[in-house]
Amino acid sequence: MKSYLPFIAILFTLTASAQNPDYSLRMAWFNQNGSARNVATGGVMGSLGGEITANHVNPAGLGLFKTNEFVLSPGFLLNNNKFKYRGTDTVNSKNNFGYGASGLILSSSYKKNRKWTSSAFAISVNQLASYNNRIQFKGFNNMSSFSEQYLEELTRDLADTNAALSNYIFGSSLAFRTFLIDTANNASGIFSGYQSLVPISTGVNQHYDAITRGGYHEIALGMAGNMEDKLYVGGSLTIPVISYNRDLTYRETDATNDPNNQFSYFEFKEQFSSRGLGIGAKLGTIYKPKEYWRVGFAFHTPQLISFKDRVRASMTANTETYAGLRSEKSDNLNSGNPGNSNYNLVTPWRAIISASYVFREIKDTRRQRAFISADLEYVNYRGSRFSAEDQNDQALVSYYNMLNNVIKDTYKGNINFRLGGELKFHTVMFRLGGAYYGSPYKESELKAHRIMATGGVGYRNKGIFIDLSYAHAFNRDVQFAYRLNDKPNTFAEQTGSRGNVMLTFGFKF
Repeated sequence: MKSYLPFIAILFTLTASAQNPDYSLRMAWFNQNGSARNVATGGVMGSLGGEITANHVNPAGLGLFKTNEFVLSPGFLLNNNKFKYRGTDTVNSKNNFGYGASGLILSSSYKKNRKWTSSAFAISVNQLASYNNRIQFKGFNNMSSFSEQYLEELTRDLADTNAALSNYIFGSSLAFRTFLIDTANNASGIFSGYQSLVPISTGVNQHYDAITRGGYHEIALGMAGNMEDKLYVGGSLTIPVISYNRDLTYRETDATNDPNNQFSYFEFKEQFSSRGLGIGAKLGTIYKPKEYWRVGFAFHTPQLISFKDRVRASMTANTETYAGLRSEKSDNLNSGNPGNSNYNLVTPWRAIISASYVFREIKDTRRQRAFISADLEYVNYRGSRFSAEDQNDQALVSYYNMLNNVIKDTYKGNINFRLGGELKFHTVMFRLGGAYYGSPYKESELKAHRIMATGGVGYRNKGIFIDLSYAHAFNRDVQFAYRLNDKPNTFAEQTGSRGNVMLTFGFKF
């Protein structure tokens, strides 16, 4: 494939390593998550309402509440990953706890003969995405090497040896100090640039292993009004809270086992953490045009999130007779401190249109027998924008402007579709659903999608409810170990699945 990025102006300076387009996608491409009822029906919530998940999808749905409600939704996630990298398959799994929409809804009814018959307020928290996973793949490569990104960086910057030793302490300087990268001289013995000791022509065995933790959490404060049980209007103030950690180990070893080719192996390790806090809003309306029908529209504004990243890195390289076994850490070059990076991210906006058909649509919800609902969601993945926290730093401002152009060239807007329904037998409900999430990548060679099959049961009686659901996502994505400008990039094809078991219990009061 063609070079994945038209540029990579990576700033391995005395701050943390720079961001890349993957960071923005982490805050944009995720499955709909909510209560167990919502999960069981495929995530449909654009026009249904009457459920705490509405606070995070279409807040107008809060207007259907006529009672107060308290809800908790613990869950469990099961990751099963399969990676194919340059003809080699790797399988791993990682399970962890999660949660869905949980919180409190307070409703108020107004006097008769008023257009606005009731209103509701909600405060809730939801895990929009879980980052607990393991990305692991390996394969033989005689086309490129992880070390070449350092060559590109030093060459692009016209870095002299002093800069190579000290200015790129989370990457290129580690490679230079361990002699993985060294100077190259012309026939006259004059410095002419840099060279990698990795024997790419005969090939290396590459191994990528990243353990990730954390989640994309959202606190929502929502309010909605009900006009004559016909029109519902609502909005919520959202507070995204991001926690992301990655422990990366990347290794290349000589595929020939030749003790005289001046390369045995190198290993790069990185400990990265990112914390974010921001603000956004979600607005929506639900209308009942006729008996049994509901239609809904919701708009999620971009969220402005401020991030603080921290990174530590180390390199070990064995160049055999060239320089032997050498190791270096970023802590040794930065007075024992991690690298720091502070920046802002604006997430993509999204819009949802929805329709529901409710059998026996009447005010007494206990007598409703079933529903079927569908959501159509558009997400503008290419709309993410990074910005420097310090607008006076022109180098950072220029870097983020270029990175934003890369995002526009890499991603596209796309459609997500969700369909689900419920069948009710007095106090017991049965639910089924499904969803399709389209690829965010502009380039056709990067195949990605998510297909979900969902189901569950529920029990409601005397103001107490318990719901259990399971959602099975069939995933397809791509993972890059590194990216180069001067060569076609190679990537791992990711397939596999993620299971989501959700239990919701609550009571009305």
